[in-house]
Amino acid sequence: MTLDAPRLLVALKSSDGLDAALSAALPEVPYTYAHPVDSARWSAVEALLVGSVERELGDFSATLTPHLRFVQRLYTGLDGFPFERFPPPIRVAGNVGGFAPFVAEGAVALALASARSIVAAHAMVVQGRMRPPPDALTLRGKTALILGYGAIGREIATRLAGLEMRVLGVNRTGRMSPGVSAMFPADRLDDALSEADVIFEARPLTRATRGSLGAAQFARMRPAAVFVNVGRAGTVVERDLYEHLRDHPQFRAALDVWWEEDFATGVLGQGFAWADLPNLTGSPHTSGGVPEAMPYSLSRALENLSRFFRGEEPSYLAEPRDYGTTGTGPALESGGGTAGARGDAPRR
Repeated sequence: MTLDAPRLLVALKSSDGLDAALSAALPEVPYTYAHPVDSARWSAVEALLVGSVERELGDFSATLTPHLRFVQRLYTGLDGFPFERFPPPIRVAGNVGGFAPFVAEGAVALALASARSIVAAHAMVVQGRMRPPPDALTLRGKTALILGYGAIGREIATRLAGLEMRVLGVNRTGRMSPGVSAMFPADRLDDALSEADVIFEARPLTRATRGSLGAAQFARMRPAAVFVNVGRAGTVVERDLYEHLRDHPQFRAALDVWWEEDFATGVLGQGFAWADLPNLTGSPHTSGGVPEAMPYSLSRALENLSRFFRGEEPSYLAEPRDYGTTGTGPALESGGGTAGARGDAPRR
């Protein structure tokens, strides 16, 4: 914390590690923490670093910071972000790529665990049984499709190269990107789905993607495909995926994100009997949950704040209209999170 009039308000919990990171990344920028509240010193604040607005700032009003122009979120996703509390000219950026290497590693782990029936195999070990072995698939030489070929998608593709997989992607425009054999535009999503043995969902939850994977889309996937979701549960129609898994036992799904997540209480709600499905593999929104993830994420968020304080255009500025509100600015390329969640994902 600095004694000069602060230009940066930090809503994260104070720590020696955070102080060191702030001082290293922004040596010329005076900052203060949001807690304990000392709003009398906030009049010169130009930027805000926040994880969860509701959890960390409560009923904070931008009127307390009349010079606030930029909000940098520590986590990636901006679905559910209260844009209305930060009206123009304040701009907001998600921390795109802040957890990408770790989420990608988790995504590939889920794909392998699902394909190789690791949950069923472990249950056999617990029961002291060796045979018959559970059904298993290999990913070697198969085709993967990555929905949302942004930061996480690129990291997934890098890891799939080691499995000698052919990688396809879907992005908004269909413009080619390194790491893929072919790229489909978003309006050809249905065509792309039929081309892959493994589908990775890594798109942000926006007005365009919400509920975009339903019964018709699952029907287009290959009968023994593996569907992995490390993006946002809300891009998927929950009932449709559940019924597809129930009615197509060869089809597999590996989910890290869910439709009812309460991070405040640590409760994972389930509207369907997911645990009864033998072709489901799950993790409780932890694909990026390793100790190295948070320092990496913080460093990327501080990089973007540094751009702002140098007078440069920050990266990954959000378009609030993409999330159902109003505003102006470049659209967010990619991210992750869950519809209906309370609180914020600890990993992105």
